[in-house]
Amino acid sequence: MKIWMLVAGIGTVALAGTAIAAAVPKGDAAHGQQLFARCAACHKVGPNPARSIGPALNGVVGRTAGSEAGYRYSPAMKASGIKWDAANLDKLLQGPSKLVPGTKMIFPGLQSAQDRADIVAYLQQYKADGSKK
Repeated sequence: MKIWMLVAGIGTVALAGTAIAAAVPKGDAAHGQQLFARCAACHKVGPNPARSIGPALNGVVGRTAGSEAGYRYSPAMKASGIKWDAANLDKLLQGPSKLVPGTKMIFPGLQSAQDRADIVAYLQQYKADGSKK
């Protein structure tokens, strides 16, 4: 009986892990570039990004929140301690104020997990100097 319960428990955990992995779609950087047009009103990427309302997003994947030189972040963002990986960027794109209450970023969020994954894939292409990987 105990062995059966152990096997059933392991199977449940394995299935849950598969469901979680399947829930995160693979991003399409080309579509992400099109979607980034919404973000471009405040954020820039690429070589020598122009000053804008928000910080440049070159090399954002792997960077700590609130650390882009020359940008005045909200105290909430600076204190968040978030490291921008794909999962945290996905959470941010669902609604910045949900992830970091008190952020200056005014964006309602994207409902589509695929759209969020596409934007993250687009941003992942850029190194800190604005060149593509």
